[in-house]
Amino acid sequence: MAAENISFNVLKHDLVPEHHLLTEDEAVAMLNRKGMTRDQLPKIRKSDPGIKILETIHGPIDEGRVVKIVRKSETAQEFVAYRLVTRG
Repeated sequence: MAAENISFNVLKHDLVPEHHLLTEDEAVAMLNRKGMTRDQLPKIRKSDPGIKILETIHGPIDEGRVVKIVRKSETAQEFVAYRLVTRG
């Protein structure tokens, strides 16, 4: 099912930040750059509406994948956060 065919795409809402699924190489590079492990990342559940929409675009998203979340900010222009996909 394509994201355009669902009844409501939460990622198109003005108040929902951009969600981007990182490739494995991008995730490893980001973790190395920040000196972190996957377990140190904040979590996001597979049942989160943003992840469900990403699954319509990328196919099933396994636990352990990393999602980049970009929030717009009046003071910082953008605030980037990373989340680890977990069960649920």
